[in-house]
Amino acid sequence: MVRTQIQLDEKQAATLKKKAASEGVSMAELIRRGVELYLRTSGTAGEDEVRKRALSAAGRFRSGRGDLSVRHDRYLAEAYKS
Repeated sequence: MVRTQIQLDEKQAATLKKKAASEGVSMAELIRRGVELYLRTSGTAGEDEVRKRALSAAGRFRSGRGDLSVRHDRYLAEAYKS
């Protein structure tokens, strides 16, 4: 492993410390996970994977609503209200 230093603001550091404690891992481990997630999902390779996953889910589910393609924003807003 390569040792490096980063700077976090106080809120980021406190939140990260609490999250690390609740998961039973170090702050460094959470940062490594975050970097790995960023590297997997950014750039061409990451975007291709995300696109493949989205396309594989398309059309696999049914809402039972005949107007979903027209009123999707309304239904989404209603879903997030509850």
